[in-house]
Amino acid sequence: MAIGLRVVLVALSALLLAAGSAQATSADCLAMASRSAPVQMASYTPAALEQGQVRLTFIGHSSFIIESPGGIRIVTDYAGNSGGIVPDVVTMNQAHSSHYTDSPDPAIKHVLRGWNPEGGPAHHDVVVGDVRIRNVPTDLRGGMTGRRENGNSIFIFEVGDLCIGHLGHLHHSLGPEHLGMIGRLDIVLVPVDGGYTMAQAEMLEVLKTLKTRLVIPMHYFGPSTLARFVGTLEDSYVVEYATEPVRIVSSADLPAKPKLLVLPGY
Repeated sequence: MAIGLRVVLVALSALLLAAGSAQATSADCLAMASRSAPVQMASYTPAALEQGQVRLTFIGHSSFIIESPGGIRIVTDYAGNSGGIVPDVVTMNQAHSSHYTDSPDPAIKHVLRGWNPEGGPAHHDVVVGDVRIRNVPTDLRGGMTGRRENGNSIFIFEVGDLCIGHLGHLHHSLGPEHLGMIGRLDIVLVPVDGGYTMAQAEMLEVLKTLKTRLVIPMHYFGPSTLARFVGTLEDSYVVEYATEPVRIVSSADLPAKPKLLVLPGY
């Protein structure tokens, strides 16, 4: 009886440990996001962009400010931090509360959720000023709750001659049905943490499938994780480490060979 009881206790402990580990994964992601240092802009000056240009500003975790020549400002994976501005549009994803907020600034005119609160896939295809914004739904791993269908969206921003894709909290490879809806991406903002989203080798396969010419990493929490990702693609990508978290890009600036552009911050 003592041996049987010990077996039961060991099995129960394993189950509790597994449950605790699943909870810790989400909590760790949130804790690590809270330790990242978002860009704080003491004085914001709107970009003076020429036709066809876009300004990208990395403000931390998986949030960027995307600015168009017409003055439209978008913040991706908005969880309350918008870099000190009031954007015209925010996009959000449901993976963790570091990627969305239930209380967005009421001054924001367009709040685009990457999931549908009423169930089923989210569908966005809107034109705001000189920017078209659309989404391609993907699924999330659910841990103890199982797979969550349509909990994430790849948001695509069409500005001038550029198509910019934000992969959000991507958890799986992209099939033909996804690629057909995505189309061509000139710039992709990709999570490279290697665990909370996808393994780095698997994410590299996603990038190879997309065949994007300019890749900007995000969601990596610190330099060591970024270095591991860079090490997986040094042979196939040109790597540039920018000194400022801001970059103005246009179709004319796209590299001939695929390039990884690292903007400071995480």
